[in-house]
Amino acid sequence: MKNILELKEVSFSTQNIQIIQGINLGFEEGKTTALAGPSGCGKSTLLKLSAGLIIPTGGEALYRGKNIGGMNRAQNLEFRKESAFVFQDSALWANQTLLQSLELPLRIHFPRMTKTERQKRIEEVMNTVGYKRSLAIRPSSLSMGEQKLIAFGRSMLCSPSLLFLDEWTESLDDHAAQRLITLVKQQKLRNNTIVFVSHNLHIIRELADHVITLAEGRTYTRLTSEQIKSDRELVELLEKDKIE
Repeated sequence: MKNILELKEVSFSTQNIQIIQGINLGFEEGKTTALAGPSGCGKSTLLKLSAGLIIPTGGEALYRGKNIGGMNRAQNLEFRKESAFVFQDSALWANQTLLQSLELPLRIHFPRMTKTERQKRIEEVMNTVGYKRSLAIRPSSLSMGEQKLIAFGRSMLCSPSLLFLDEWTESLDDHAAQRLITLVKQQKLRNNTIVFVSHNLHIIRELADHVITLAEGRTYTRLTSEQIKSDRELVELLEKDKIE
């Protein structure tokens, strides 16, 4: 199957600290890939590099063969419409209401959509993720778990075919977490491409077609869905948060 995303000799450093070193990876279209590894190994950085949110200091991140960092405005806008990122800390605008934050991607990517159509779409998505409170409040009024629901809902508004998830079930109770896992499963059934970071073995085994483990900013190993079920090293990695 064809790769929708490719990282070619990708490296990233900041303040003279090397975080990612010469990684070569391909992400198959329609498949779900988990990024796993000990704390500080570069999982979230690699996810952001793959999503084009940060630009490599070396190498290239390619989407359908195009260098994300070299895209023109129209190409980049189309890429942003087709993809969505759920941040570990939710990344909601602190000085805007929830409604304003949720309207923004619809205003950008569907400029002809009416206010009524935007509100209908937002209501549909909020009902799907299970958020019941007012949208007229700001993020500071929410628990971190509620912020996660809003952030996940925001990622669904434009019906992306490529989804990046960074520890998206953390801070949620079991019921809310399972709801979002079920929604990700629905994305899988639509043959959308998903790349996610998690240290939760249950979630990885439930969702991932492939697992890529990292150590010290480098790819450590790549496992298939069958190997995930029985690989003892992966279990130890996630249980102990270190590579033996």
